[in-house]
Amino acid sequence: MLRTPDRFYPIVDSVAWVERLVRLGVRTVQLRAKGLGHEEATAAIRACLAVTVPAGVQLIVNDYWRAAIDAGAGHLHLGQEDLAEADLPAIRRAGLTLGVSTHDGEELERALAARPDYVALGPIWPTTLKVMRFGPQGLARIGEWKRRVGAMPLVAIGGITLERAPDVFAAGADSIAVVSDVTMNPDPDARVRAWLALAHGQARRDPA
Repeated sequence: MLRTPDRFYPIVDSVAWVERLVRLGVRTVQLRAKGLGHEEATAAIRACLAVTVPAGVQLIVNDYWRAAIDAGAGHLHLGQEDLAEADLPAIRRAGLTLGVSTHDGEELERALAARPDYVALGPIWPTTLKVMRFGPQGLARIGEWKRRVGAMPLVAIGGITLERAPDVFAAGADSIAVVSDVTMNPDPDARVRAWLALAHGQARRDPA
């Protein structure tokens, strides 16, 4: 069963990154590696699970739901296009928890209809990671989404740096998904440690 994604929720694209984050003490990590075939994705997920499971780290697999089932993963994240094409009954039968990306009200309704374990909202600020057809959501939208999802965990993503994180938590996010602020940082290990310190401090102030 998925614990609420930790306050600090890094997203990386390789087994090597997952191994590195586990060594640093990360407790929730997403593998988002694009362009893999089924066998390659299954092998990558299994390699990540060999690292995360013994450490008690939650590995969330992005997109590859068939490979996640075959590899024995426990957690899955789907974008809206993936959600439309995925076999949700098969995912649930396999015992996978589910997170879903959202960008507007219509997408949030579709996500909630799938009965996810958490929803993600983004991009909060402009991001250079990929071309987005949605503009920045801003902090106010986080509060709106949290009111709509209630007790369900809300993950904020997109353009969020360590320096912006306190405002994101204050706006209502339960967790912050981070990509480039770690992977493109000149000292990723130090950045991860700083994120973990912030997240742990936030958790002590708000145990939820």
